[in-house]
Amino acid sequence: MDQLHLEKITYLNWHDVEELRLTKEQKGYLDNNVGSLALAGVIREAGFHVFTFGIYLGEKPIGFVMIGYDIPLDVEDDLNEKYWFTRDSYFIWRFMIDKRWQGKGYGKQALELILDFIRSGPCRKAKYAWLCYANENEVARRMYAGFGFEEVPEAYDEDDGEMPAVLKL
Repeated sequence: MDQLHLEKITYLNWHDVEELRLTKEQKGYLDNNVGSLALAGVIREAGFHVFTFGIYLGEKPIGFVMIGYDIPLDVEDDLNEKYWFTRDSYFIWRFMIDKRWQGKGYGKQALELILDFIRSGPCRKAKYAWLCYANENEVARRMYAGFGFEEVPEAYDEDDGEMPAVLKL
């Protein structure tokens, strides 16, 4: 049986995540993976820590994740005061499973791998991991709550419609 695993995105394999797609209903929830890879490059260039991984089932790419560490939310405004959980923490920035592989338990398995990576402290040990999801995305809400992520309603931003959720590591 093929093993689910994370593979670092490199020059040699970035095309593997280029063709991964969300369902029609999910398209507004995430940027495309190529845009995420470009953003990761710009953020790395600015001196911050960003990790990009393909989620593979054996040799088959089935998902993508981007993880940041201690990324300032906005250099102009002090959003980090509002978002108390962002400093010295890991941000699961982009996380998706291709529409052809959804509903088979791979999202949960992948999240376990992502959290194992975060807990290994690739930059340093952190107190929190956090993420955001569209407030109306009940599937994401239930999955993340099942892992112990707790919503932070006081940090909810109505303008972007994203609910932050925090996991104490």
